[in-house]
Amino acid sequence: MLTDTLSPQAVRDIKQQNRQIFARQKRDVFKLGLIAAVIALYYVFFFYQYGIPWPRLLSGCREIGHYFLRMFVWHDFAQWPFGYYLQQIFITLAIVWVGTLTASVVALGVSFLAARNVMVSIPLRLVAIVVRRLLDIFRGVDMAIWGMVFVRALGMGPLAGVLAIFMQDVGLLGKLYAEGHEAVDKSPGRGLTALGANSLQKHRYGIFTQSFPVFLALSLYQIESNTRSAAVLGFVGAGGVGLVYAENMRLWNWDVVMFITLILVAIVMGMDKISAILRKKYIVGEDIPLFDQQARNRSGHG
Repeated sequence: MLTDTLSPQAVRDIKQQNRQIFARQKRDVFKLGLIAAVIALYYVFFFYQYGIPWPRLLSGCREIGHYFLRMFVWHDFAQWPFGYYLQQIFITLAIVWVGTLTASVVALGVSFLAARNVMVSIPLRLVAIVVRRLLDIFRGVDMAIWGMVFVRALGMGPLAGVLAIFMQDVGLLGKLYAEGHEAVDKSPGRGLTALGANSLQKHRYGIFTQSFPVFLALSLYQIESNTRSAAVLGFVGAGGVGLVYAENMRLWNWDVVMFITLILVAIVMGMDKISAILRKKYIVGEDIPLFDQQARNRSGHG
């Protein structure tokens, strides 16, 4: 039995019979210890090289604790401008939905141009390389940087936030969608080719049918992620709840900051629940009862 205690002699016999396994175990433990030592030395180097003394770190931790305590003590709660706060939250959600949904649709079309199993000939492969590099540029620039660019170009407001989300998400989702297309099984495509299907039909039914779960899951996750990230856009003037954050942080109203944060957390939790329902419906699917000819005949006779 596996639960029986082995005698010391039995343990020695097992080690003698499996020397290679135990020798490899020792090497793995040594490598793990070496990696842990390197990581520890890196932390020491980081704090020493970049001038972060331990007293300052400890003092910062105490200040963070002080801020957290202030976040949970809400002064004059009944006098807060809740209408203004909720209006800015709704603006943020509108920015997220418009930017993410538009980026998802555009990225889906672009992803076929970046998928190597779609762009198979040499000229098309060159197109795929160019499209992939463009997607790298779009997602290589942070959302806040895009926000500052569009605020400078278009002025302050939600449009700059929508375009900032759109630019980053096209690069990110386009790459991920293309990788989803490339990971599909090739057998359905071969079957469609044997049936005489054209390229558009093969891409629609042979590739997108299989990559649709990836498309849906990534799109839903990105909406949740952008809801959290879009708050930063208000700091650069792109509209939304980030403006409320910036105003109250400057005024040291950490209780308002916590209140807005809790609302956003509740919204993200609600979106996660909706996402789970949609994933279950459109990815997992529903059980279909097997065809029962006898039951059908009985119901027909009845």
